Amino acid sequence: LENILVLECLAADNMHQQWLLLAACFWVIFMFMVASKFITLTFKDPDGYSAKQEFLFLTTVPEAGKTREEKHFAEDPKPTGRMPPAAPLIYMERLELIRNVCRVEALRNLSHTAVSKFVLDRIFVCDKHKILFCQTPKVGNTQWKKVLIVLNGNGLPRLSSFSKVGIEKRLKTYFKFFIVRDPFERLISAFKDKFVHNPRFEPWYRHEIAPGIIRKYRKNRGIQFEDFVRYLGDPNHRWLDLQFGDHIIHWVTYVELCAPCEIKYSVIGHHETLEEDAPYILREAGIDHLVSYPTIPPGITVYNRTKVVERYFLGISKRDIRRLYARFKGDFKLFGYQKPDFLLN
Repeated sequence: LENILVLECLAADNMHQQWLLLAACFWVIFMFMVASKFITLTFKDPDGYSAKQEFLFLTTVPEAGKTREEKHFAEDPKPTGRMPPAAPLIYMERLELIRNVCRVEALRNLSHTAVSKFVLDRIFVCDKHKILFCQTPKVGNTQWKKVLIVLNGNGLPRLSSFSKVGIEKRLKTYFKFFIVRDPFERLISAFKDKFVHNPRFEPWYRHEIAPGIIRKYRKNRGIQFEDFVRYLGDPNHRWLDLQFGDHIIHWVTYVELCAPCEIKYSVIGHHETLEEDAPYILREAGIDHLVSYPTIPPGITVYNRTKVVERYFLGISKRDIRRLYARFKGDFKLFGYQKPDFLLN
C-alpha cells in the first residue's frame, strides 16, 4: 500500500509539472502575440501609413567590434549636431543650413523659440539607447515612436518628465533627431486628417475647434481649407491657439515644436527622402543592428507638389497665402524648402 501511494504521488507530481510546462508555453505564445502588436508597422498613405503591413526586425546580434556606448557616448562625446567626416554630405548641409539661418537676425522671431515645457513635451526619450526624438505631427512620426518603444522596452517618457539636470544631460549627450516635410503639404495633411476624415475619431476637432474657426472666419456651417488658412495666417491667431490647447501641435511650426536653433540636433530627416534618411538615422543612432525601418511603398513620399498644393489653395486670396507663408517662413528657410512662388505671384 505504501508503494502504491508513493507511485500515485509521483504520477500526480509529474502531471502537475506537465500542466505548469503547458501553462508556461501558453504564456510565452501570448507574450509573443502582444509584442507583435507593438512591432507591427502599417502603411496606407503619406499621412497615416496603414494599409500594407510591414514589420520591424529585431535581433540581439551586437554590432561587430563596437557597442552603442563606444560608438556615440565616449567619455568625451562629440558635440551634438556635428556629423563625423564620413557622413554623407546632404546631412551635413542640412545642419549647416540650420546654423546659418539661425544667425540671420531678420528671421530671429521666426527661427528661435524658448526651450519651454511645450517643447520638452514634444521630445521623447529612449534612455536604453540614448536617443531623443522630437515629434513633428503629420510627418509619419507614429512609425518612429513604435521603433523606439520596442527598443526602450518600458514605454517612452517625455523629456519634460525629468529633472532640470537630467534634461540638460540628455540634451548634451544623447543622439537627437526629428523629421520634416514641406510645410504647406503638412498643413494640407493636418486639415484632411483632423477636419475631413478624422480616422482616429477625435471629435474635438470637428465639434470644438472647427466651430471656433468658423465663428471667426466664415460665419456659417462647414469648415473649409480657406478658413483654416485664414486662421493660421492671422497675426492674432494666438488667442484661438490658447483655446485649442495642445491640439495645435498638428499645425504649429517646426520651430515651435522642436526649437532647432536652441537644440543642436544630430540628424534632420526629410519625409521626401525617407527611404534614404531612415536607414541613415538608424545607423547614426547605433541601432541599425537591432531594428530595420520597414520598406516604404512606392509613391508614399513622392508627390506632385505644384499639383497637390495648387488644388487646395485654389480660390484662396493672395493676401491670405502671403500671411500663411509669413508665419511658416522660418520652417521653409531652416529646412531648405523652396518658397511657393507659384502660389504667391
